Amino acid sequence: MSEDAQVVLGSLSELVAPVDEKIAVKKDPNLPYVGLEHIGQRNSQLLGWAPSETSVSVNSVFEAGDVLFGKLRPNLRKCVSAPFSGYCSTDILVLRVRNGNNPGFAARVFQTEAVGAEAERTSMGTKMPRTSWKGLSQFKVPIPEPKHQSKIAEVLDTLDAAIRGTEAVVAKLRAMKQGLLHDLLTRGIDANGDLRPPHPEAPRLYHQTPLGWLPKEWDVTKLGDAAESVVDGPFGSNLKTEHYVSQPGVRVVRLQNIQDGYFDDTEKAFIRESHAARLIRNQVVSGDLLIASLGDDGHPVGRACLYPEELDAGINKADCFRFRGRAVCRNAYAMLFLNGHSARRQARGYEQGVTMKRINLGNLRRIKVALPPIPEQIAIEERATAIEASYSASLRELDKLRLQKSGLMDDLLTGRVPVTPLL
Repeated sequence: MSEDAQVVLGSLSELVAPVDEKIAVKKDPNLPYVGLEHIGQRNSQLLGWAPSETSVSVNSVFEAGDVLFGKLRPNLRKCVSAPFSGYCSTDILVLRVRNGNNPGFAARVFQTEAVGAEAERTSMGTKMPRTSWKGLSQFKVPIPEPKHQSKIAEVLDTLDAAIRGTEAVVAKLRAMKQGLLHDLLTRGIDANGDLRPPHPEAPRLYHQTPLGWLPKEWDVTKLGDAAESVVDGPFGSNLKTEHYVSQPGVRVVRLQNIQDGYFDDTEKAFIRESHAARLIRNQVVSGDLLIASLGDDGHPVGRACLYPEELDAGINKADCFRFRGRAVCRNAYAMLFLNGHSARRQARGYEQGVTMKRINLGNLRRIKVALPPIPEQIAIEERATAIEASYSASLRELDKLRLQKSGLMDDLLTGRVPVTPLL
C-alpha cells in the first residue's frame, strides 16, 4: 500500500459518539418512528417507518446521517444510516460522527462483519442478547482520512443503487412470470402464437369445465389418468440415511432437491449401485417429473421440477413422487401446471398435517389437470421457458452485484485495497 493510502487503526469511539437524547411525551407528530422491525437484516436501507404516535414508550432521538445500530440480537446485523430525523426504539444505538468523519462511511463500518461479530461477542443475555456502546466503543477499525472516507461511501452507495435497481427488475419479472403462467394455463396460445383473449372478451373460444372456463380445444383429466406411471419413493426401511455412500454412487433424489420449477443440486446423496439395482421401480431419469409430497409455508406441497438432463439415472426417496406422462401429457407441461394456481389450490384441499403438510399418492392422482393439445403444450412450455430465462439472468446479476459489494466492503473498509486510485 502506498504511503498516501495508509490507514490507521482507531477505536469506534474516535469515529462516532453515542447520542443519549430521549423523549417520552410531546413528540413531533411530523417526525417518523423507526423500530427494529423497520431495519432489515444485513440491509443498508430502511424497510419503512411508522408515525411517531405509534410508539407510546420512551424513544431515542436521531438526526439525518446518524448511524442506527440494532443492539438487541446483534446476530441479525441491523444497521442503517438515517435518511431523515426522527425517533427510534431504545433497542437501537444512535451514533453520530465526530472529528469530521463521514456519516456514510461510519454507517458502512458498523455494517461490517467485524463490528457485527464484536457486537455479538460483547452481548449480555441468553434469550434476548444485547450489546452496548460500552462493549463496542473500544473496538479497533481502520479509519482513513475524511476525503477517503467520502469516496468509499460513494462507491458503496453506487453499488447499493445498482442492487436496488436490479432488485426492482427481479420483482417485476417475478410478477410478470406469475401473471404469464396464469394466463398460459387458462387462456393458452392460439394458432397465431398469441395468448387467446380472456373469456369475457371472447366467450365463443371457451367451454365450461371442472376447472372453470378453458379453451374449447382443451380437455380436463385427473393427473393419474394423464400418467404412464406415477410412483412414490421406496418404503422407509429400504432406503435410509445409513445407506448413503460417498461418490461414486447412484444419485438419490431428496425432498430438498425439488423446488418450484427447478432442481436444487446443492445437497447431494448417493447409494451403492448394488443397492440401487434393488430399487429399480423408483428409478428417475432425465426429463422425469419430480413432485414433492411434503411442504411448509415456504415450500408448497406438490411443487414440481424436472430431473436434469446432465445427471445420470437416480433413485427417488420417500416423500418424492416420480411422474411420467402418457402421450397426451408432456412432463414439462405437467410441471408448469402443478406449480400453477389451480393445482396448488387443489393440493391444499388434500393436505394433511399441521407443521409439515403432506399429500399422499392417491390424492395426488386425483388432482385435475387442464390438457391442451400437444403442440400447444409445447408452445406454452417455450413461452414459460423464455421468461424464466430472463428472470434467472436477473437473479444472477443480483447475486453478482451483492458479491461485488461484499468484496469491496471488505477490501475498502479494511484498507486492504487503497481508495486513492478512485479519487
